[in-house]
Amino acid sequence: MSTSKPGTNRASRLAFNTEMNFDYGVAVEVAPGVRRIVAGNPGPFTFKGTNTYLVGQGDVAVIDPGPDNDAHIAAIATATKGERISHILVTHTHRDHTDAVARLKDYSNAPVLAFGNTGKERGARTTSPSGKAFVDLEFIPDETLRDGDVLEGADWALDIIHTPGHAPDHLCFALQGRRTVFSGDHVMGWNTTVVAPPEGNMADFLTSLERLSERRDKLFLPGHGGRIEMPQRIVRAYLMHRKMRESAIYACLKSGDRFIPQIVPKIYRRLDSNLLPAAALSVLAHLEYLVERNLVQCEELPAAIHSAFSIPRP
Repeated sequence: MSTSKPGTNRASRLAFNTEMNFDYGVAVEVAPGVRRIVAGNPGPFTFKGTNTYLVGQGDVAVIDPGPDNDAHIAAIATATKGERISHILVTHTHRDHTDAVARLKDYSNAPVLAFGNTGKERGARTTSPSGKAFVDLEFIPDETLRDGDVLEGADWALDIIHTPGHAPDHLCFALQGRRTVFSGDHVMGWNTTVVAPPEGNMADFLTSLERLSERRDKLFLPGHGGRIEMPQRIVRAYLMHRKMRESAIYACLKSGDRFIPQIVPKIYRRLDSNLLPAAALSVLAHLEYLVERNLVQCEELPAAIHSAFSIPRP
């Protein structure tokens, strides 16, 4: 994103895909060699539920075991009956993705692989889907994965892409030879991704989006929602949406609004009240990014929901 001063355009509207055909607990092939099971944990931040993916045949990698739900764990066991779970992979350590890890490991004796500790502050500065109650702070993988690593199974190989932004430890997994990426919560076609400081970081989020936009993938398989076809178009739309959102926030500051509770209702119209805390944190993430580039100033750092923001005098 440019470091020039934002304009005054209102945030763009994204065309979301909320169509998703599935049955809870049923493993369905969503790409060659990839099966998906949707967990029964629907909600305002999880959509229909967390997607658990089974990669390969015979020796299977499980991506994001999901919630600690008896029916969902039984569905994974049923779908892999007669096969061996060789790896348990985690895109990021939010509980809707990790709470079933311990039980699945006990069942399969497979190693758990994830990015691991980043050394950064976790949680969010108010209730949100990235708040401390939603982050698995005690999670420790058996093996760590880093950007550029390659993980190989019997009939599959995954390129590891570190994509911080939604969470500092967020990973995407690119299926070699298939132009398919497991995009976790970084890109979800049904809604925008929550970026909630300090767990979320807007500068990191946009940099990660830029990295994905430079790829030539044909399919994203997200942590929530259905298949994302023409993913580069979606990623570019996300980038434009964030640029427009920033412009709208900057326009509010120019008009005299200094506090996030003043800005949120002007940016997010007709928003479900349950989503207001997440919206406030998203605005905070944008403001942090503006402060980082010296386009906005804040009375206190680190900034918080009730901090005062303003445009520096020339």
